[in-house]
Amino acid sequence: MGGAVTIRRAERRDAAELAILVDLSSHGLASWLWYGAVLDGTTQTALEHGRNQMRHDDERAGWKDASLAEVDSEIAGIVIGHLVDPSFADEVAPHPVFEPILALQKQVVGNWFIDSVGVYRHHRGRGIGRHLVAHELSRAAGRAVSLITESDNEVALGLYGSHGFEEIARQPSVSTDTYSKKHDWVLLTRSAT
Repeated sequence: MGGAVTIRRAERRDAAELAILVDLSSHGLASWLWYGAVLDGTTQTALEHGRNQMRHDDERAGWKDASLAEVDSEIAGIVIGHLVDPSFADEVAPHPVFEPILALQKQVVGNWFIDSVGVYRHHRGRGIGRHLVAHELSRAAGRAVSLITESDNEVALGLYGSHGFEEIARQPSVSTDTYSKKHDWVLLTRSAT
């Protein structure tokens, strides 16, 4: 079944693995966004662009905000968290698909925000997601913690519910010709402890 789960802070050298896990946690939405860099000739693949994004020292939700779960020295999962600072009030969505997500984030300025939780499929069912969420709750240092997930992601909703998160708001997803998944984005919050 594998060894014990350990959590460590990410390093810049983990950027490629971070990009894969962020894309996994977003069910492909991240690589859909990153593909714009392929279309404009900046990179050859969407994941290359994601890796480049994750390597930036000043990138919100980049390597400095990430922690990795390892099992037997193999990276098994990721969690990314950061403070939703007042600058979010001035953020503009990079594409209409992200407008409902940003509108929900703007409701939780001042909260710690869990941006991504992802576990490779072959490592699921071992409690790694629980470890990652618990790690991020400890990083929140007593602040209220929020996150956004898809309304049809029952596994995620169960995981977050078991940690005391409750639904605060929801927004319908925005579809385009190239991204057409229909669901609601659900904002969940856990009160400050």
